[in-house]
Amino acid sequence: MTNQKSIAIIGATSAIAHGVAKLYAKENARFALVARNEQNLAVVAQDLHARSASYVSTHVSDLKDPSLHDGIVDYVVGDLGAVDIVILAHGLLKEQADIDHDADATMEIFAVNATSMISLAHRFGCALEKQGSGSLVGLSSVAGERGRRVLYAYGSAKSAVTAFLSGMRGRYLPLGINVLTVLPGPVDTPMTSGRKLPLMASVDEVAIDIKNAIDSRKHVLYTPGFWRIIMAILRAIPEGIFQRAKF
Repeated sequence: MTNQKSIAIIGATSAIAHGVAKLYAKENARFALVARNEQNLAVVAQDLHARSASYVSTHVSDLKDPSLHDGIVDYVVGDLGAVDIVILAHGLLKEQADIDHDADATMEIFAVNATSMISLAHRFGCALEKQGSGSLVGLSSVAGERGRRVLYAYGSAKSAVTAFLSGMRGRYLPLGINVLTVLPGPVDTPMTSGRKLPLMASVDEVAIDIKNAIDSRKHVLYTPGFWRIIMAILRAIPEGIFQRAKF
């Protein structure tokens, strides 16, 4: 098919990333998948083959280690050639109360969710610039919109990602390369298993939103869409009042 998309997914075992990949697999897309868990990665690859993906390759790597990131980009470009879409979807979530007295665990949250995401976004941005086309998609979170006492380690990392992608978007837009920031609310995934979170969305509905945003070259996606309104309200709350809130 002439309109086959070539898609790299970093953190391909993420439930949301897998959900998006399943939609593109139905269109006979080609995939280069990267994740740290070889067994889970193989399961995702097998599933995409079964859903009509025309090509799937896998690469196991520790995404937290920036020294491996050039190798990841080289693998993707060498494997797929021209890359239409790069999706950065890896992440780590821990209960804030469990790490309040653990600086190392806090820094691990930041290393996975911010430093490694920014490192990979930067490198893939340069690769897309070199080829002169493509879309870069970064999964951030509404948790990054404002520092909340119950989730501030994770939220601050996502805030860094959101700001970085916004800057990248300004740099790459004149070059014909789109940068999409995805800001999901709580999603029913293994990462959130056992948590009682309000307004929990399904992976399927979020995946559809993301694919539609990619295909339409949207810049920022709140998913589900009502989170745009909710977060606008939260951002408008004065700091003194916000800090007294128990959320």
